[in-house]
Amino acid sequence: MKLIPVLLAALFLTACGSDDKKDDETTFVSFNISTDKSAYKPNDIIRFTATKDIPPYAKIRYRHLNKTLLETEFSGSNWTWQAPPDDFKGYTVELFNSNDGKETIYGCVGVDVSSDWSRFPRYGFLSKFSNTEKVSDVITELNRYHLNGLQFYDWHYKHHQPLAGTVSLPANSWKDIINRTNYLSTVKSYISAAHEKNMKAMFYNLAYGATNTAYEDGVAVEWFLFKDKNKTTRDFHDLPEPPFNSDIYVTNPANTNWQSYLISRNQDVYSVLDFDGFHIDQLGDRGTLYDYNGSSVNLSTTFGPFIQAMKSASPDKKLVFNAVNQYGQTGIAQSPVDFLYTEVWSPNESYSNLVTIIKNNDASGGGEKKSVLAAYMNYKLADKAGMFNTPSVLLTDAVIFAFGGAHLELGEHMLGKEYFPNSNLQMTDELKKSLISYYDFMVGYQNLLRDGGSFNSPQVVSPQSVVGYTNWPPVAGRIAVIGKLVENRQVIHLINFSNTNSLDWRDTNGTRTVPVTRQNLELTITVAQAVKWVWIASPDLNYGSSVSLSYQQVGNSLSITVPSLKYWDMIVIEY
Repeated sequence: MKLIPVLLAALFLTACGSDDKKDDETTFVSFNISTDKSAYKPNDIIRFTATKDIPPYAKIRYRHLNKTLLETEFSGSNWTWQAPPDDFKGYTVELFNSNDGKETIYGCVGVDVSSDWSRFPRYGFLSKFSNTEKVSDVITELNRYHLNGLQFYDWHYKHHQPLAGTVSLPANSWKDIINRTNYLSTVKSYISAAHEKNMKAMFYNLAYGATNTAYEDGVAVEWFLFKDKNKTTRDFHDLPEPPFNSDIYVTNPANTNWQSYLISRNQDVYSVLDFDGFHIDQLGDRGTLYDYNGSSVNLSTTFGPFIQAMKSASPDKKLVFNAVNQYGQTGIAQSPVDFLYTEVWSPNESYSNLVTIIKNNDASGGGEKKSVLAAYMNYKLADKAGMFNTPSVLLTDAVIFAFGGAHLELGEHMLGKEYFPNSNLQMTDELKKSLISYYDFMVGYQNLLRDGGSFNSPQVVSPQSVVGYTNWPPVAGRIAVIGKLVENRQVIHLINFSNTNSLDWRDTNGTRTVPVTRQNLELTITVAQAVKWVWIASPDLNYGSSVSLSYQQVGNSLSITVPSLKYWDMIVIEY
């Protein structure tokens, strides 16, 4: 998708602000600032670009959370900074000017310094591989959202034979399962462009898929799964022909001969295309199935051995496995996958369900493997051309991000369906700009959002009677409160459900309205010890710039005033 001028012209200032500035002391001027890569290793050189020259006497401020690391004077539109030596840290870089005690913010951008993408995965997708794709434009835009991994969806030839042609003579083009023509040159160009931005390129395929030419291509009947003990009917995923050229027949992931066969086919892929790993898909709970010998097979228990076989064959390659609606996730989490990926379906339709999935994944992965949710917004609305509902997307992202997850949603377009090439719905300009702010926010504050800590339920009350507050899970018509203790910081998220009558995250018909912005919210918070500092940041407030809050502490009672709440605020109390 080509970057449009209005997106280039607007900057959402994220996760920035001085250690002691107040909200009424700062003004904001929109610039667009970008980094040359989506993530960096410690001590890397980071290159920044602003779309126009910064006014004279401006300064650059480099910050980790609310701590300023360095300030320098600046002029021009391009500059560099050497990343600090600490690994797995989020930073923000801010351009500003100060005059008579007033600050003007010119621009800000988040920076992820992490040597391993799986620590803070931000996963996107690619789904169109024609010979007319605007590869550079697409990757440039996805880089602005700091995506550090891309799933190449339906790039392949056949499920059991993903590479078209041979290693010595790969096909220049091929028909995929829905009869689209994909081009080798486009796939190669996308991989190369992604690598230039430090994005991982993951090739998509099923763990157990074979099409109607499987037998002639060397797949044995003994490797399939059947719906009956007498093996009269192979299990298959029914696809309409046309437009699809085959149904998908289900093999046994635990069958070692099938594993060896697919490993060989994957090696062909790696020999021709510089993919970083295998994004493994499944089709969910298939019911009662039998192997060729008539023995019952619990499909969910086959995933772990399959993943281990893929890792043993290619130890340097990354692995991700889709736990469809959590099917098989416990075993998947204990296997060598890089992070946990869940495609969310009914009955997991509430915001609380999303959080339960993330927390269950955290428990299954021992707190070491982060979650990415494939959660398709405005599902029925996506049956025809239109625009995504901005409030539903931002509220869903606020919930997922506040609980430490990421949302698979961005590629050449935003996702509304499980068939990724479906691009019926487009993002409004407002949504595009807002998501830049949300993804900058996730990067800039990743050490509070996604780097350990323990969730708790802080006591938050308000003398105002206009709106109520409730600890998670949310209640329609109230502001949800989410607490998390991270070292010496009490983090409190406020998510605004105060004027909604629905807590279904998908908003399938795209009817959610913009929350009523709440101003000057007086809060009293019970705290555990003496408070040193209170600050607030929001992707909706002052472009994400953090500002200090005045506070009064009497014993265990802390009083503050939140200047504004639209969708999501993050209050940080430092002890």
